[in-house]
Amino acid sequence: MRLTSIVIVFTILIAAVLMVMQPAAALEPYCPNPAHAKPGNVPGDLIGAVARTFQIDNYSARKVAFVRCVGQKLMGCYIGVNLDCFKAEKSRALPGATAWCREHPGSRIIPMSATGHDTIYEWSCNGRRAVAGPAMRTVDPHGYIADNWKEIH
Repeated sequence: MRLTSIVIVFTILIAAVLMVMQPAAALEPYCPNPAHAKPGNVPGDLIGAVARTFQIDNYSARKVAFVRCVGQKLMGCYIGVNLDCFKAEKSRALPGATAWCREHPGSRIIPMSATGHDTIYEWSCNGRRAVAGPAMRTVDPHGYIADNWKEIH
């Protein structure tokens, strides 16, 4: 009986400590934090702000949006048609583009389904060879497609 009482008291103490710790964690700002420099899922307390910024519903903000810190700024991105939230692909040789040109020699345009949505270049085929044309997207200093990210307020 005495051991049961000790276990109950110990359990109550742990629960009390955890309840006291939660508000402290909630008070910490998301940015700046080096651990949040890469895209991550939107934390629950930021879902509304992300949804308002992109004019999407909370469910979409939770499931297809990402946030990251750029210094003090909280930046958000959501995956939509042709939008990518991860590092931009700056390579001038892509296996998907090469395969496309082998099957469609001389194509004036290589679709993003072949190049990937993260490429920054416009692609075409010179015969059976894939050619990276001019950059059609700007990359931010951290390597992400700049237009896909917006500051969250």
